[in-house]
Amino acid sequence: MMMLTRRLPFSPRLAAAASKSTLSQAARENDSPLPKMPPFDYSPPPYTGPSADEILTKRRQFLNPAIFHFFKKPYLFDDKGRRYLDAFGGIATVGCGHSHPEVVEAVVNQMKRLQHSTILYLNPAIADFAEALASKFPGDLKVVFFTNSGTEANELALMMARLYSGCHDVISIRNGYHGNAAGTMGATAQGSYKFNVVQTGVHHALNPDQYRGIFGSDGLKYAKDVEDIVTYGTSGRVGAFIAEAVQGVGGIMELAPGYLPAVYNTIRNAGGLCIADEVQSGFARTGSHFWGFEAHGVVPDIVTMAKGIGNGMPLGAVITTPEIAKVLTYRSYFNTFGGNPVCTAAGHAVLKVIEKEQLQQNALTVGSYLKDRLLSLKDKYEIIGDVRGRGMMLGIELVTDQQLKTPAKDETLYVMEQMKDMGVLIGKGGFFGNVFRITPPLCFTKEDAGLFPGGCDGLFVVESVELGSEVKGACLGMNGGGVVYMLAMKIKHLRRW
Repeated sequence: MMMLTRRLPFSPRLAAAASKSTLSQAARENDSPLPKMPPFDYSPPPYTGPSADEILTKRRQFLNPAIFHFFKKPYLFDDKGRRYLDAFGGIATVGCGHSHPEVVEAVVNQMKRLQHSTILYLNPAIADFAEALASKFPGDLKVVFFTNSGTEANELALMMARLYSGCHDVISIRNGYHGNAAGTMGATAQGSYKFNVVQTGVHHALNPDQYRGIFGSDGLKYAKDVEDIVTYGTSGRVGAFIAEAVQGVGGIMELAPGYLPAVYNTIRNAGGLCIADEVQSGFARTGSHFWGFEAHGVVPDIVTMAKGIGNGMPLGAVITTPEIAKVLTYRSYFNTFGGNPVCTAAGHAVLKVIEKEQLQQNALTVGSYLKDRLLSLKDKYEIIGDVRGRGMMLGIELVTDQQLKTPAKDETLYVMEQMKDMGVLIGKGGFFGNVFRITPPLCFTKEDAGLFPGGCDGLFVVESVELGSEVKGACLGMNGGGVVYMLAMKIKHLRRW
């Protein structure tokens, strides 16, 4: 083991520069192989497109950077043919796995028959999918409107609720995300997604955050804040309440138990409608239920969805009751691409694959296994402040102090880069940007999940790396270990220097 000759503060810039060389060097010098992917009998076709530099140049000029060109199951392949484990699922979107053959077949077959007609004309793809989708909902939720995204779906839902109730006031939850178009931006309660445009008539209630919230897991105390908003902030009548059962962008935060039933009762007594945003938590992702709201024992008046609905196709939807749906008959509502036959064919195929391959049960089984492994790490490493979520929707919050819950923002970014270099892709979220978002395809296996926590008997070493005139240490290498385990300790060591 080499000892450091001087101590330096944590530097994401230096850490990023050191990451690739130190990881491979430690593995060579200490005979500690980095975690390996599970076996996968598939090789992608060779990449023949432009170079990464050419694509990056175009992206910087025309859009706003690994270059992926092929996909299969929970894996991505870059231009060099290297395999990556996608534990982010295209932001909780690719539920069935990348390029699932049955979804691809449905898209190709529909494309050959009819690519586009608009909803002005009848076609079976839209009708069949609407019927199948409605069958997944309880009560009188039977009328479906198709959109192109989750933002569009939430825009439509909020408009319908305001029209039906006759009230403009909407209540959402702090730290929630419902889109950042002009209409949904008001309901989104995260400043980084807000632009300086008119956002009137929206009230943000206390977030029933079981980790950072002032009432812990007492959902009824948080719900009292919604009651107070109705009493003091409105005329006593409201248009709608909108919430995610599990906040996605907000850092995989499950609402406290008892919260939604109490709030739904308050809102309905005030003449409003209850909207469930299932854009990320829907389509079996939570494992225990097909829809996130079902875990709370409530039935919304309107449900919005996107992402997992089409396995990557641009598709969203709103479902509501026939009575509420009537409000759109008083004027013309039209969406040129909403309900596109190719996209709805994909959506219908997704429902079939989820059922055929028992992906909901797999999400529950593998997700519970992974969460248990991650919880075992939380008890050992101070940087892991919280492990939460359910099914294939898990979050790991990193902190520099478990008592103060100080967000470990820089460390989170650094770990993400290290994991990418190891071939594992995850997301981040939370108000402070210090939460790993683990939302892989629902076909994730225990072998895939094992790449995260790994074994608990790894060998850690400190390797010094010369960077010009500066020296930076990194905690590296382990015997048969996994990614989160190793990197959690890595950052813990980094902060000691």
